[in-house]
Parts: sequence; structure tokens; C-alpha cells
Amino acid sequence: NTMKSYSKYNGIIKYITVPPQYFFCKCCFHICVFQDVLRNILDLNESVIQNEEFVLCVSGGKLFPGSIPLAHRYGGHQFGYWAGQLGDGRAHFLGEYTNRKGERWELQLKGSGKTPYSRSGDGRAVIRSSVREFLCSEAMHFLGVPTSRALSLVVSEEPVWRDLFYNGNVIKERGAVVLRLARSWFRIGSLEILTRTGELDVLRTLLDFIIEEYFKSIAMNDPDKYVVFFSRVVNETAHLIAHWMSVGFAHGVCNTDNFSLLSITIDYGPFGFMESYDPNFVPNTSDDEGRYSIGAQANVGLFNLQKLLEALKPLLTSDQLSQFHELFKAKLGFLGNQETDSYVIAFLLKLMEDTGADFTMTFRQLSGVTMSQLQTGSIPPSMWALSDLLSHEYFRDWVQLYLKRLSRMESDSDAARQHRMQGVNPRYVLRNWMAESAIRKAEKNDFSEVALLQKTLTEPFVEQEEAERAGYSSKPPSWAQQLRVSCSS
Repeated sequence: NTMKSYSKYNGIIKYITVPPQYFFCKCCFHICVFQDVLRNILDLNESVIQNEEFVLCVSGGKLFPGSIPLAHRYGGHQFGYWAGQLGDGRAHFLGEYTNRKGERWELQLKGSGKTPYSRSGDGRAVIRSSVREFLCSEAMHFLGVPTSRALSLVVSEEPVWRDLFYNGNVIKERGAVVLRLARSWFRIGSLEILTRTGELDVLRTLLDFIIEEYFKSIAMNDPDKYVVFFSRVVNETAHLIAHWMSVGFAHGVCNTDNFSLLSITIDYGPFGFMESYDPNFVPNTSDDEGRYSIGAQANVGLFNLQKLLEALKPLLTSDQLSQFHELFKAKLGFLGNQETDSYVIAFLLKLMEDTGADFTMTFRQLSGVTMSQLQTGSIPPSMWALSDLLSHEYFRDWVQLYLKRLSRMESDSDAARQHRMQGVNPRYVLRNWMAESAIRKAEKNDFSEVALLQKTLTEPFVEQEEAERAGYSSKPPSWAQQLRVSCSS
């Protein structure tokens, strides 16, 4: 299949450059592929993995037919301050592919070498960050969260030097390349750089292009098309952040250059899934002030949207904010609306914060417990997250409120509630300790746990025997609390 290069950019091509510099080391490598992306997005058969030309293309050693590599120029606010021009420093846009279903996907290599926007960087990525993005983007997709996708991970023996915690301790790591896909890689910073530099004609050209290509319900002859566009981005961004919160996901680096205009999760770096419930959870060791803590993501989203359109007044209406409550109502099995719903949700989150109860497994185990077990307090020992909540002096009070709310749902059964809740509360998320375990093995050329996680995370709501044996739904090991991740990758 031939990919379509971006000749359609025309008027904005001068802001997207051509840097075909690749580093793939053919002598020794390992490749992992997500078959769902291979089959259902790229229309390819699994046998292509054995094809040397395919491996070269997904690692940067050879171009797909029709591909013209590009790098995108953008700017961004980083940790609240304007950082100036940034751009794709280690990513190469390869082209756009339209599959049999008529879906259009933009293919991009990450870690494939220098571009004009690499600044002092080497344009490469290491195995630990690449494994994390490869696994998490697919995990988020199967959790139902809008996200970029990942096709392949290629690991080579190419040495890459990194100062992991920015403390002067430089170590040698193995290089890796991820081929990732999205409907578009435009982000808020794509527009910011043009406004900041006064390139308003180009800004207008780019905005018109984005609306015409990705927001087809907006009429190009509508005099309010830009207002409608920004309103759409506000709504979808609020919805995305609500999704993040509902699965306990902290992005870690919510800069405007990492916020997609199509409101999908992109640029997986020092992210983390919250374990013990803590609204101040910060997965990024570089975020000393906790600006991007999990509980601050809604406010950060508002900040980023204000940067997208400085002239707009408060953008998140009560209806948009209510999306957070709608998702949490589903997590608790509620049907309909009751005045006390917000209080019941907030009450539970406060109990979880006080006891450090595990976020993911508290909701999952509430999906399995019966109303009778809650009423009598006879929580099975295997429900370790709920057992943590039992120690709170006000847990019984919350249970009574919860059971009273459930009893108001006529014609609803315990089994029906459990079924609904198990469909929205995952049993498995990519916890840092799981990724770390897989990375340690992968660094020794043992990709068995990467493969197991690939399989597990494609069905996060379904109990799986192998995943249970690996302890993926068990209480995290004590050493997991000591893990630290950073932007160094």
C-alpha cells in the first residue's frame, strides 16, 4: 500500500521540514507489534512481521512507498511559562494512510534521529521510555480513552546516553524506535507559535486546514467557524481529562505542546496510573511543585485552553464539568440523576484519600462485591482495596448512603449493577511497577513480559489467568513505591 505524503499542506509547508536522518542498527534488534493496529488500522497480515523490508520501514531504515519525512514546528507553554519554539525533536512524520474502512491515519516514527528541531538533543529514544509509550497508548485505547496508537517497537543495540534524573550520572542505554499513529499530530502549540511570531496569515491558513480536514461538521463558510472550532476543542478536552481522571491516569507533562487539538492523549512520557488514591499524585520527578498532579489536571486543561484562545472567558461550563461526574456515576453503577450523587462520589474519594486505598482496584472490587456483603461489612480478604477502606471510621456511613442510592433504582438487580460496573472499571492498568518489570527483562533481551502486558492490556476489563498469576490485580509490591520516572528518555 502506498502512503499519501503531505503535499496537501501547500501554504504551510515552510513550517514543516524534511529531515531524513535515521539511526536504525540492522545488526541486532528485536521487534514487537500490536496485531490489532496491524490488522484493523493498516490492513496488514501478521506474516508481514517476518518481512525484512517491513522491519526496516517501521524502524526508520527505509521509507514506505510515497513517504516524504517531515518534522513539525510548534511552540508551547511548559510548566506555565512560554518556552518559545520547540517542534518535533526526535519524531518523523512519514505520511497519511487511508485504510479499507476509509479511516485516515498519520504515521510517525519516534526516536528515529535528529531533525532541525532537535536543538541539543540526539533525536533518539531509549528502551524504557519506548516500552512505556508502546504499551500505554494501546492500554489507554482498550480502556476507552481517546489516544494515539502504537504499531511497533523496535529495539537495537545502538548506544544512547542519558542522564536519567538530571544529576550528572550519565548512563548508556539501548536505543529504540516506536511507530505511532494518530488521526492528527497537531497540538495547541501548533497554533501558539504562529500567534506569538505574528504569522497571522499562516495561522489562518493552518486553522482553515485543520477545520476542513478534521472538523468536517463545521461549515467553512460559517463566519463563526473559529468560535465553533474552539468551543469543540474545549468540550472534547474536558471530556478527555474526565476520561483520564476516571481511570486514575496522570499524564505527567501537560504542557500546551503535549495537548492535542483533536483531544486525544499524545506524547506519553513520565505518566503514571494512581495506585493509592491521592489527588496530589505526581508521577514526574521533574515536577517539583506538583503543577501536573492528577488532581490539578482539570485546572491545567483550563489553563491550556485559555492559551489556545486567550480572549475567551472561563471555558469549562457546568455542563462540561459534569462529564467528570457522569463518568464516576457510571463507575459506581448509578442510573439516572440524584441530588446526592456528587456528594456520594466526593465522600468516597475523600475516604480513599485518607486511607490510601488503591484507585483502580477500589472501583473494580466495588464492581464485584454484593449489596449484602457491603451491608454486613463481610468484605472477602481477597478484596484488598476495599479492606483498606474498612478501616476508616466513616466507611459505614458512606456504605449506607451508597446502598440507599442503589435502592432508588427500580428494576435494577445486584447482578445487573455488577455487570455495568465491571464494564467501566478496569481490572488491569499499566502500573509503573509492571512497566519497570517488563523493561528490566527487555533490557536483557527477554520480551516475554512485554508480550504478556500487550495481551493483558488489550482486554483490561476481563479477568485473565496469566495476568492473575503475574499479580497484575494484586496489591503492588513494596518496591513499587520507590520507582521514579522522569522526562529523560
